[in-house]
Amino acid sequence: MDLNKIFSIIPEVKIPEEKKLSFNVKLKWTLIVLVSFFVLANISLFGLSNNALERFKYLAIILGTDFGSIISLGIGPIVMASIILQLLVGSGIINIDTQDEKGKQFYLGIQKILTFFFIIFEAVIYVLMKGLQASPGFEFLLIFQLILGGLAIYYMDDLMNKWGFGSGVSLFIGAGASWQLVTNLFQFVNAQGKNCLLDFTNSANLCPGKFFVVIQAIINRYPVELASALGTIIVTGIVFAIIVLAQSLKVEVPLSFGRIRGYSIKWPLSFFYASVIPVILTSSLLVSVQVFAGMIENAAAPCLTGEACTGFASVASKLLFLGRFSSTGQPISGFAFWTSSTNLLELIIRGGFLPRYLIQGLTHTLVYMFLSTLFAVFWVKTSGMDSRSQAEKIISSGLQISGFRQDERILESILDRYIMPLTVMGGMAIGLLAAITSLMGAIISGTAMLLVIMIFFQFYENIAQQHQTDMNPALRKFINK
Repeated sequence: MDLNKIFSIIPEVKIPEEKKLSFNVKLKWTLIVLVSFFVLANISLFGLSNNALERFKYLAIILGTDFGSIISLGIGPIVMASIILQLLVGSGIINIDTQDEKGKQFYLGIQKILTFFFIIFEAVIYVLMKGLQASPGFEFLLIFQLILGGLAIYYMDDLMNKWGFGSGVSLFIGAGASWQLVTNLFQFVNAQGKNCLLDFTNSANLCPGKFFVVIQAIINRYPVELASALGTIIVTGIVFAIIVLAQSLKVEVPLSFGRIRGYSIKWPLSFFYASVIPVILTSSLLVSVQVFAGMIENAAAPCLTGEACTGFASVASKLLFLGRFSSTGQPISGFAFWTSSTNLLELIIRGGFLPRYLIQGLTHTLVYMFLSTLFAVFWVKTSGMDSRSQAEKIISSGLQISGFRQDERILESILDRYIMPLTVMGGMAIGLLAAITSLMGAIISGTAMLLVIMIFFQFYENIAQQHQTDMNPALRKFINK
């Protein structure tokens, strides 16, 4: 079977004819994708009778989704396909030369097929395992809607990659994280639908937004609530400052034009060299495991309640080691518990701290650091960010390192001293930051906090660079080389 023929018949977003799109065109398509994402997130699934995944709403932000909407699958299939393929290529089970143009196209084609497979697979699993339970007779229709939503997310991501600023996956996560950050800070409508601003002195009408909790706690003299809310806001501010500082760290390699004497530039290599991709992949993988574990527990319910434990319920009961959950969706045992995080600051303030939470925090941190480092290395090696690819870009631009002759092999060996150490250290650091932020109880989860800052910093850099190239024709000509 010739896979290239299959790749050629799969629809894809058209590549722009212009080598470098204008700022206005990229902005237009970015806004179209962003608005489309929020619209789809508010289209409920027709024929849905019970949304057991609603309790995992706090996890939905990492998957760029809203459980119960037509895009309930979110970026899960895209991320899972990327992870599986990176592991297969990185371990040598599948031999694909991603340095070669044909090999790179073949890699992207395989990734596309894997993504479609996971869209269908996850849609079927979500419905059959009653994570999203269909009304009688609506199972096929529900699966069909989930597949359509999964395809919409995939093609919006593809559209962003080719016509917008940056990645669609990053945009979806950043948009969801920003929305949650604002609502968690300034939300004034409580779970009962009442406006807490109308009656600050009523202890039964507590505000959900941390900013208003501080004011309400001061007025009503609630020291525990005041300490908890202030601690959350202070931790969020400190983490914000640390991430911004770490984001600005970089190694600058001095380069000069071989044919133009006296003119040089600096090639920046960021400390977070693999950017936010490692923590996106890590978080999405662990969140997917938690969601899957929740559906396993739901499917094994007959065995847990003393009913007839047969068929699929019996099989599911053997997988309960993945985790058990409370009624609010928080993991209480199994793999899901030991890889998740608990707000240690909140527990200390309210007097609920136990040694098991400290052990959980340690395992959570180690898992995040290990997986983030692993995915950082795989991503750099398969996405054209390795030393060889960067050396090719520099040489093709007519640049060279001052004091060395213009030879690709020499440049590659020099870049090797920086790129792989930065990849490993950056992967470990970003995993550590994400884990500690969650454990210290920021307004949103550590991963979400890290992502929203770094993603929009990336968008800012992309927009700034685009603006510079539009304003300066000479610079645009250099970048287009």
